[in-house]
Amino acid sequence: MRNNRKKLISILSVGLALLSSGCSTTVTSSFSKPTIQKQDQSKVGGLSSKDYMKLSHLTYHQKEQVVRQVNHGRSTLKFSSWRGNQVIYQNLDYLNRTSGSNTAYLIKRNLANQAKRKRQNVKPTGWHYPYRNGVQIYNRGHLIAYSLTGGINSFGHYTGQTAGDQNNPKNLFTQSAYTNQKIQTQYEEQVRAAMRAGQRVIYQATPVFRGSELMARGINLQAKSADGMLNFNVYIFNVQPGFVFNYQTGNVRVVCEKK
Repeated sequence: MRNNRKKLISILSVGLALLSSGCSTTVTSSFSKPTIQKQDQSKVGGLSSKDYMKLSHLTYHQKEQVVRQVNHGRSTLKFSSWRGNQVIYQNLDYLNRTSGSNTAYLIKRNLANQAKRKRQNVKPTGWHYPYRNGVQIYNRGHLIAYSLTGGINSFGHYTGQTAGDQNNPKNLFTQSAYTNQKIQTQYEEQVRAAMRAGQRVIYQATPVFRGSELMARGINLQAKSADGMLNFNVYIFNVQPGFVFNYQTGNVRVVCEKK
């Protein structure tokens, strides 16, 4: 776990250097009313609707940290909610967005076979052609990572298959390549490490939208293992170095050129 934390700190430092390289990355929107997340807190835990509303109002500014600690970095998930190996996928909202909390109850057998991974074709809200000026900008970001969902089908049930969840519209959202590939993956690796060690893990991912915007402003990740060694609660801004998003549409524009 210590090595994972050191690696994460190193990558975050690189990302912050890129994001603070003199380019403006402040994002604003005329839509201020946040989306209220719906979930049963009494059983699973997680954040309250008010907490998600507060996160949706956060705006990333140049030189700020890409990751914010939530609840002092401690998960609010309730391990007493464990009801067997499964993933609870939330239905899409009225704008066809994955705006709810997907919650996974994971064990070692859910480590997926990466060789069975297939090309994705779902186009989540806010999706655009992935590249700008030769740089990958957009990813189809999994809420619950492919690598953590071996044997889980699109209904959240364990079937025994070796592949993970791939083209499930309830588990994909438009995410920046930077946030997905450089930041979120580090937290997913902590979950994988706990699973490899034989731990039961509750993992929850919630994309956070502001108002009627089609692209999430960020994502809240929480995890807790049975032995308590894995325990995190973070909010990750959905941003890309050198570019700025219009979260209402998902469009992006260049704010600085590499010299």
